[in-house]
Amino acid sequence: RVIDARGYGVADLEHGVPVTPSTVFKIASVSKQFLATGIMLLAQEGKLSVDDPIAKFYPGAPASWQGITLRHFMTHTSGVLREGPAFDPLKEQADSLVVLSAFDRPLEFPIGAKYQYCNVCYFTLADVITRVSGTRWDAFLDQRVFRPLGMRATRPTTARELVPHRARGYAWRDSGYVNAPEYIAVRPSGAYLSSVLDLAKWDAALYEDKVLTKASRDAMWTRVALAGGGTHGYGFGWTLDSLDGRPRVHHGGSLPGFRAEMARFPNDSITVIVLTNADGARAGDIAEGVARVYLAKSRATTSRR
Repeated sequence: RVIDARGYGVADLEHGVPVTPSTVFKIASVSKQFLATGIMLLAQEGKLSVDDPIAKFYPGAPASWQGITLRHFMTHTSGVLREGPAFDPLKEQADSLVVLSAFDRPLEFPIGAKYQYCNVCYFTLADVITRVSGTRWDAFLDQRVFRPLGMRATRPTTARELVPHRARGYAWRDSGYVNAPEYIAVRPSGAYLSSVLDLAKWDAALYEDKVLTKASRDAMWTRVALAGGGTHGYGFGWTLDSLDGRPRVHHGGSLPGFRAEMARFPNDSITVIVLTNADGARAGDIAEGVARVYLAKSRATTSRR
């Protein structure tokens, strides 16, 4: 259940529109968990495995990619460079075009050897969802996740279409705010618009088997094993660590004019979601501050039992 949902500040400076819990923001890389969810839904149906090689879906993949699996891409451990060379934020492009543009670039480290953030990896995952499901990835996730959960405000970013309650993004220049640059491209690695109320519905679904099975959720929240031994604190579209000794599953995101953070504390059944519309906003720090208030209450309640 939602304990507290509030809006602070202004969603549109030119028109003086205040932020409310229904305000729609770009959530940037918080979107990665949804692309990973799409892969896990197809895995649940037996249509693919997270350990399938990428070459299964791209027969023309270069020799350097032959040992890379979907798991490597979901956990940022493939060695593929961060951005597809063909990506242009001011163009609408096929996801496959961005993926193919990375084929001739050398791997930046041996497959599975370490963690290094990779956006082109999530372009690839989106394209795999489209290829395997036969439905474009955004429509697939809308049909399988957002509509069943009543997440009516969640949709891919768009500069053209009208979006009710949309927040505008801002950047600080010299002595005041200006409009942040607007990306035309829909980036699967940071694809979505959403509101805190919609993301609260998603959070609630993660406590049940409505979308993902317990086995799928556990797999998404398991630290990735590295090829040389050891692990890294990233699962499938989620960062895994702790705050003040309390296990945390979270992800941040940033795009021009927007900063976002969604932080779940599964052992405490507490989640904090912070969406902002300014380049200088410190969404992660705000989320930590709010979390500490509620985690302290959780500890006090536990100690009285």
